[in-house]
Amino acid sequence: MPKELPPKELPTKELPAKELPMVKIAIDGKEHECEAGLTVLQACEEAGVEIPRFCYHDRLSIAGNCRMCLVEVSPGPPKPQASCALPINEGMSITTNSPSLQNARKGVMEFLLINHPLDCPICDQGGECDLQDQALTYGFAQGRFSENKRAVGEKYMGPLIKTIMTRCIHCTRCVRFANEIAGIDDIGMLGRGEDVEISTLEKTLDSELSGNVIDLCPVGALTSKPYAFRARSWEVQKSESIDVMDAVGSNIRIDSKNGRVLRVLPRLHEDVNEEWLSDKARFSCDGLARQRLDRPYARNENKQLVPISWQAALDLVADRIASAKTRIAAVAGDQCDLESMYALKKLLTARGSNKFDARQGGAQFDPNLRSGYLFNTRIANVTRADALLIVGANPREDAPLVNARIRQAWLQGNLQQAYGIGAACDLTYPCRWLDEQAQHLLKIADGKDKEGVLARLSRAAHPMLILGYDALERKDGGDIWRLCRRIAEKANMVSEDWNGFNILHRSASAVGACEIGFNQGVDGFMPLLVSMAKGEVDVAIIMQADDFDLDSLAKCFTVYIGHHGDKAAQVADVILPSAAYTEKSGMWINMEGRVQMGFAAVLPPGEAQAEWRILRALAEKLEVIPPWNDLQELRIALWKEHPELAEQDSLLRAVWQSLDENSNKEIRLHVDPIVSRCENYYMSDPISRASETMSACTQARRELRRKNNAT
Repeated sequence: MPKELPPKELPTKELPAKELPMVKIAIDGKEHECEAGLTVLQACEEAGVEIPRFCYHDRLSIAGNCRMCLVEVSPGPPKPQASCALPINEGMSITTNSPSLQNARKGVMEFLLINHPLDCPICDQGGECDLQDQALTYGFAQGRFSENKRAVGEKYMGPLIKTIMTRCIHCTRCVRFANEIAGIDDIGMLGRGEDVEISTLEKTLDSELSGNVIDLCPVGALTSKPYAFRARSWEVQKSESIDVMDAVGSNIRIDSKNGRVLRVLPRLHEDVNEEWLSDKARFSCDGLARQRLDRPYARNENKQLVPISWQAALDLVADRIASAKTRIAAVAGDQCDLESMYALKKLLTARGSNKFDARQGGAQFDPNLRSGYLFNTRIANVTRADALLIVGANPREDAPLVNARIRQAWLQGNLQQAYGIGAACDLTYPCRWLDEQAQHLLKIADGKDKEGVLARLSRAAHPMLILGYDALERKDGGDIWRLCRRIAEKANMVSEDWNGFNILHRSASAVGACEIGFNQGVDGFMPLLVSMAKGEVDVAIIMQADDFDLDSLAKCFTVYIGHHGDKAAQVADVILPSAAYTEKSGMWINMEGRVQMGFAAVLPPGEAQAEWRILRALAEKLEVIPPWNDLQELRIALWKEHPELAEQDSLLRAVWQSLDENSNKEIRLHVDPIVSRCENYYMSDPISRASETMSACTQARRELRRKNNAT
């Protein structure tokens, strides 16, 4: 665990940003004006001049290993210089494509290929390989070396990353990513000169972001083990979508072939996921093809699930709903899209019921108070935070990409001190865990804790508080939520240009359910659960929800709408198969309130349909005809009722509202410690639980923890 930082005095106000002076330079004879402090490579990029490179990456520190980015500068040394590590100066003249530079780059490429095997026909990187592209553009037409190539043994990096280290050109991108972004020291360089090797000492990479080294590797040394030999890059169909494995809303690209999802890759979005992606989002896609529900089922007289037709299934469900009248309820799961939750809500309200909720873990917060359930700071602004209080959360597992932003704030020197309340864990940056008891928050709120957390947060220019589901899903979660809002107000976390109060959601549907009014009250799910357990609900519609107390459904006629035969499907009376997120177009709202749209990559298996289609057909059976016949009409109705959701990829700032007299009631906190409620990061939803890759990751992490405990 990183060493704790000693307490420091935080600045009382934000220092004004210094404007960097501009310098004039010449690139290939054309004058350009650039900010001082840029490197020659960055200045050339701004000017639109391409400079080849292997080791340089915008988000990593400069290594200067590959020497491919050579340029000539004047005034300066007479020989070519590595542009990635050379700062620009006033009056500098830069040449990027002279005959001598072309020969120098050819020489560098020739040396890089000395030991590189001729594996292109069998390499998974073929077709999207930087080495291939640059060898074609900048390399010699033939090699001149007759010596035997050096062979390097494969290195074990866990169940996700396949290594062929003979191909490695020692750019050290993977080493720098692991150390700087992921916050682990599991990858390093051994040996010297001709014997140098990248290695993990036969250890699994202990990071939720490890798969990003595959994208970073400019050659085929590190490739995806689950994707190995599945397809070529030009054979797959590429579709844009949104990740639903957490609440970050990472932008992704889905590669499919012959109607099957083969891999998931990140798309660039600077304000959300930059160009990174969590391992669960990237590698759990093989679970989409396993344990799928591809036809309707119903229980017969012997209580066994048997296949039936769609017509019979809809008739059966419609009859039970009609006889139940208003005694119906609905639970939406973690991956539901906005349209399906809106259609489900409209169906229930048309039948006179308002018993629906999407917080299947029982998280307690006010869904009518927008500033009370959003990640108000916004993901891109996390790097500005200079003081942080984490309550009942493990950002490293709940939202790995948000955790990477917090680490970035620490590396940049902005984050001076981080405190934690709850179960201690390694967050890859120093965090001082104060107590596992929620009651310690009362001391902080009153300014009576010995660490002086409230005073330190008050002095900070950009203080943050992150409240997680480990605290919100307790029986006193509502009181913890109110107390944390009180701390935020006392610590002056809310100003005109800053809001430091944040809820760290785990599910992709959490914020969307609040925005459209699908969630009911501060503790709405728990009364709903009690109501179903008491037999006050005759029909329960469970849509992709598998992680709540299913015993509460014993007295209900249960209708399960989902895509996997997971937990809830085992107790359902009728199963209506639906499409997974890769098989439908839909909208999701991430934790900061950003509306994003994903598109279908493949068709649903068998007779499965998108949820909104199922609910539209069911409404017609009940003679509750909604005003839409296709997805676009449904969205128009949704946008008409909630016009703020029509703006894609934009953020509407939540207005902070102080706690009213009802919320200022006495805070009563339980004495039991805050414990982690996420048992297994790699298996937290139906898709990941069906994934063989995630199962292998679970086993590898368990073995890694066993070895660490033994030592």
